[in-house]
Amino acid sequence: MHIDSASREQLQEWEKELSAQYQRICEHELSLDITRGKPSADQLHLADKLDGILNGDYRAADGTDTRNYGGLDGLACARDLGADILQVPSEEVIAGGNSSLTLMYHAVLTGYLFGFAGNTPWRELENPKFLCPVPGYDRHFSICEQLGIGMVNVPMTDSGPDMDAAEELVRNDRDIIGIWCVPKFSNPTGVTYSEDTVDRLAQLGQIANPGFRIFWDNAYAIHDLEQQVNLPSIRSATLANDTADSVIQFASTSKVTFAGSGVAFVSSSPANLASLKQQMQAMTIGPDKVNQLRHSRFFAEFTMLKEHMQKHAEILKPKFACVLEQLEKSFGESDLGEWEKPRGGYFVSFNTRPGCATEVIKLAADAGVKLTPAGATFPYGKDPEDRNIRIAPSFPPLEEVDTAMSVFVLCVKLASVRKQLQMA
Repeated sequence: MHIDSASREQLQEWEKELSAQYQRICEHELSLDITRGKPSADQLHLADKLDGILNGDYRAADGTDTRNYGGLDGLACARDLGADILQVPSEEVIAGGNSSLTLMYHAVLTGYLFGFAGNTPWRELENPKFLCPVPGYDRHFSICEQLGIGMVNVPMTDSGPDMDAAEELVRNDRDIIGIWCVPKFSNPTGVTYSEDTVDRLAQLGQIANPGFRIFWDNAYAIHDLEQQVNLPSIRSATLANDTADSVIQFASTSKVTFAGSGVAFVSSSPANLASLKQQMQAMTIGPDKVNQLRHSRFFAEFTMLKEHMQKHAEILKPKFACVLEQLEKSFGESDLGEWEKPRGGYFVSFNTRPGCATEVIKLAADAGVKLTPAGATFPYGKDPEDRNIRIAPSFPPLEEVDTAMSVFVLCVKLASVRKQLQMA
């Protein structure tokens, strides 16, 4: 279906046929949800042996009784696990609670209220802003919006953020104090940053406000679907450019073991970690060390973690294949949309024709298929072209993913034809 070259009569015929198909779908009263990237029950079952793994032995290898208070940095064995995931030294890791989002919020709040490593607190700047590669992760944007930190869109490319745009913005605006990055299998595009992009990001600290920080949310560091995709080390790049203080890395086991009961990690330079811990001392007496010990025993060796993630991949691959096959079959020879083919992570990013995403999502919802709201992948929920839709196939069973995608492609076709008729 190529609607740019279609006559009005052809568009009207297509609209009539597609509307009839859509009405038949609506009669089925579906209730399907592909809104967020949650692990499925089958994935969660992979970690069921966490339950009871301690068998009454609550002492860590260094003798720490994990049932008691203390240990702001987290257990040494848990920090080792985080170091393996992030590929950094364990002494540069803090192991926290169940959510890397909590650690990110805490880090942004630290920069905003107190500043990092002796630099000016961001709240004292005239108009503090973050660079936001788009489409991106809505929860990152929510943190900035809640604290009143401005957000500036930077386009995503197939190798990461548009670095020409990012460098120009940082060079010319001293109020830019951060950038959000999901560097491997980006949410939602699935892009992994190239070596050149990582190196140029590491150099931003040379031209930015001294308080500038890269928030490196490596949520999908070990979530490969097929062969391992290598992400260049941001730590090595910043050390080479004498900008080690400019990056703060995050990861967790939220999509590795139990989504609500994992372990989160933050890694950075000693100066940045000291700033974080200074505030942590006033807000906590330490993380859940019992849960940290459970995870450390469950993944006693890094090879065990890799084998565990291969099991995740085997569950996820058919679902991603289903999404991509439906898109290719429906739009491979059309002008109705563009999409990424991720090699890992949790999402497929689809771009409709301009001005169609909101209508596609409304049509799908009315037919019983919930999608992430239009604009969610942009700051303030505003997609300038109303194009991007994030598809999350991980949670439903495969047959539900297949049904949801059948509805989705029909809604894309119907919304696109109707939009073209309005313009014709």
